Amino acid sequence: MENSLNNYSKERIRIGVLAFYLLQGLCFASWASRIPDIKDYLGVSDTRIWGLILFLIPVGKFAAIPLAGYTVSKFGSRIMVQISIIGYGTALFLIGLSANIYILGASLVLFGIFWNLTDISLNTQGIGIEKLFGRTIMASFHGTWSLAACFGALIGFVMINLHIFQTYHFTAVLIFMLIVWLINRKYLQDDTITESKENIEEVPRGEKEKKFRMPEMVLLQLGLIGLFALIVESAMFDWGGLYFESIVHAPPTLQIGFLVFMVMMTTGRFLTNFAYNRFGKKITIQIAGSFIFAGMFIAGLFPSVIPCSIGFMLVGLGISCIVPTIYSVVGEKSKTKTSIALTILSTISFIGSLIAPLLIGYISHLKDMKYAYMVIGVVGALIVVMTTFTNAMSPEKK
Repeated sequence: MENSLNNYSKERIRIGVLAFYLLQGLCFASWASRIPDIKDYLGVSDTRIWGLILFLIPVGKFAAIPLAGYTVSKFGSRIMVQISIIGYGTALFLIGLSANIYILGASLVLFGIFWNLTDISLNTQGIGIEKLFGRTIMASFHGTWSLAACFGALIGFVMINLHIFQTYHFTAVLIFMLIVWLINRKYLQDDTITESKENIEEVPRGEKEKKFRMPEMVLLQLGLIGLFALIVESAMFDWGGLYFESIVHAPPTLQIGFLVFMVMMTTGRFLTNFAYNRFGKKITIQIAGSFIFAGMFIAGLFPSVIPCSIGFMLVGLGISCIVPTIYSVVGEKSKTKTSIALTILSTISFIGSLIAPLLIGYISHLKDMKYAYMVIGVVGALIVVMTTFTNAMSPEKK
């Protein structure tokens, strides 16, 4: 779509893509902020059952991986971003209409499917725009996602305290998403404009007949770091609000765990480029993993409002830079086509999303959720270890 690139400035294109990251973050946070309300409304008290229900989101995400790889490669990220973001908002709307756990379960599978379709198509678009600018801007895209999620968490907090039912809340979010989608869809770019032909790995002539080729080592290494990161994200996104409700026993006006987590996650993402310049990507991820380890143990060992808030803030700051960093490294180092590279990365990473709800639900039922959170803290330490011994990260900058 050559005319699209010529008719709009690079900055306006960037803002248009940022708008879709904003919609994705708002949609996600709208769901996450109302998880305790939905759980109470449906009368689910057993943490194992709730863990199984939440498990349906990563099931949907995992099932969508081959679909995402095929559709983004065939139709391009410009078309798939538009389809997937509307599907994501529609799935949120259906969650709000769920009258029992079976309808909720089906809605969550759809939510997971469109979540992943949006992730892969939108990050393919984002990496392409980063190449268009010729510098690292992926953190700003993910920072916008976090900022929108932060506002979504704040809106959810207000809705809870105003006793506004989730159906009305999610309907308003869908309407807003449709408006922003209509305004900004024209700024999305075809992948052929932003994909660097020199960056695509040529398949050796003798290997063209092979159906399977081993993924690049850089994708396997980054995928494992992503797997650990998604375990932590799932623990905070799906269980953070419940932690303040069931472990901290905070009243509704002080159930701020998810909100303070998102505020620090947002802050961290906008500081990520500064951290890259000051420390380099490798040390930045090592520091991030250390924050996750410390934050989870503070929340687990001192289950009251102030210490847990501090712990959640550390975890938010820590997790903020990991996903945008591994996506940015894919754009810099991978010789595989971007949409395929992200599909491989997602295939490995999303195993973390499958692990987290079952792990937390089982430990919470067997012992207590605070012990589950300390186990997740160990995952932060594993991020430090993996980053230390991998060569996937860019050379450090002095």
